[in-house]
This record gives sequence, structure tokens and C-alpha cells, in this order.
Amino acid sequence: MKKKVLILLTALALVAALFAGCASQPKEGTEGQQPSGDQEPEAMTSASIVNDETAFVKAIGRDGTWIIATLKDLEIDQDLVVEGEFHDKDNASSDLYRKIALYAQDDDRNVTARYKLTAPKLTVKSPNTKIQGGTFVGDVYVESEGFSVEDATIEGNVYFATKEYQDSANLDSGTVTGEAKVQE
Repeated sequence: MKKKVLILLTALALVAALFAGCASQPKEGTEGQQPSGDQEPEAMTSASIVNDETAFVKAIGRDGTWIIATLKDLEIDQDLVVEGEFHDKDNASSDLYRKIALYAQDDDRNVTARYKLTAPKLTVKSPNTKIQGGTFVGDVYVESEGFSVEDATIEGNVYFATKEYQDSANLDSGTVTGEAKVQE
């Protein structure tokens, strides 16, 4: 039992260390300012390492984080929505990007564990969202461009809102056990 606890604590420390350098600081003079007009606020957040369902749901939301990394299998009994615009590594000059990391890795970025996320439905509204490293069990509904699955499995169907969203997706480096098609 002590060995399992030690391994778990070591894994948590490695994941925390990995993402510690991902946080960015707000631009000078912008903290607390509201956008003018119809502009959306720009998210300035670090990675979110989650180990429970409530934290995961919050992290994928509009006010969440650019990367959501799970620490264990999660089973959520509600439909999930990934929304908001986030930049790779929270760098506003980088491309829009969102990542759901269903795995743990060591300091050399070798995958050390893979996790399963289960939910009835996952709707992807954030541009360039990637599911990586583990398994999502449920159907995925894509309502934005650039969706990808990398070294991961979707045990369910992937439905695209438009042909353009389907054409911009990359499912080649992952597995979808069901259909991947434009929803009719």
C-alpha cells in the first residue's frame, strides 16, 4: 500500500512540475480591465490538472484553461461542453488551441498512464481542440474547426456540425470506434 501511495505522489509531483512552467502572466496594465464593446475577454490561465468531475467540468468551460489534464479515470453523468477561445500555452500571439490530456507523463514526456473519460456527450465549441493520450467514452459533437484526436480513442461516434468542420479535423492519429460524419 505504501508503494502505491508513493508512486501516486511521485506521479502527481511530476505532472505538477510539468505544468508549472506553463502559466503566463497578464500583460502589464491589463489585469482587471474589461474588454470594450462586443469583444470577448481574453483568457489568461495556466493548465488545469484535475482529479474530480466538478473540476473537469469547470476547466473545459468558457472561463476554464487551455489544457485540461486528468489524473485518473473520470465518469461524468452530464453532457459536457468545451467552449471558449484559448491560445497555445496561454500565449496570445500563438494559435487558438485547446487540449484535453487523458494521460500522465514523466519528465522525458513518456506516457506513464492513460485515463478514461466517460460522459453521454461531449460538444466541442473551442477551435483547435485536441483529445490526446487516453479514451473518451461517449459521442463527440464538433461545432468548431480544427478538432483532432492524437494517440487517443473515442469509443463512440464523432458528429460534425458542418462539412467544413469535418474537413478541418484530424482523426488519423487516433481511433474512433463509431462513425465520423456530418450530422444530418
